[in-house]
Amino acid sequence: MIVGDRKPLAEIAEMLQPYNKICVLGCGACVTVCLSGGEKEAAETAATLSIWRKKEGKEVEVSSETMLRQCEYEYIDELAEKIKGYDVILSLACGVGVQAMTERLSDKVILPGLNTQFFGYPLEQGVWTENCLGCGDCVLDMTMGICPIARCSKSMLNGPCGGSQDGKCEVSEDVDCAWQLIYERLGKLGVIDRMDPVQPPKDWSTSHHGGPRTVVREDARVETTSEQA
Repeated sequence: MIVGDRKPLAEIAEMLQPYNKICVLGCGACVTVCLSGGEKEAAETAATLSIWRKKEGKEVEVSSETMLRQCEYEYIDELAEKIKGYDVILSLACGVGVQAMTERLSDKVILPGLNTQFFGYPLEQGVWTENCLGCGDCVLDMTMGICPIARCSKSMLNGPCGGSQDGKCEVSEDVDCAWQLIYERLGKLGVIDRMDPVQPPKDWSTSHHGGPRTVVREDARVETTSEQA
């Protein structure tokens, strides 16, 4: 899932200074699961902002709404009519959701309420860890399911480096050495020889280093006739 955390309230309040009719828009997807931007958080943020602005002597209207996913046009369209009367939308979705909203509702001001952080999964309730950078050239087959791009601090394809000690990364004693984990994983599965080949430098053109990416699945596309367009 995409993990994010709400921006400091003071920063949000400053962003919203010019506006008097505000909608705090929650998202029912990833940010709901990571407890930062769902229906509950949207309502709490709206209530807190309303109190904050009133203390400043400003009469404002702050409401909250939530849509299933802010990253998909069909859900944005369903709520478009309901939110069109607001001066500004404070989106508690990830950066993808904010940009999808901006594309679809180009006449509206859409501002981010979260700081999007990473792709991750839950270790336990309230704890998430980064495990994927979306590099576009997955090597999990080589390492049997442990990503060296995200989990190695140097994104090394031929590890471990000389800085790891006792299974820990030199960056922090709290960070496991990804290549130690990979070594143990390959050994457990009896395929330790996968570490023998020297891997060539990674082609980062499939990642963000090659510019914004677009994925097209021709088999999933729906043909649009000129009349439908």
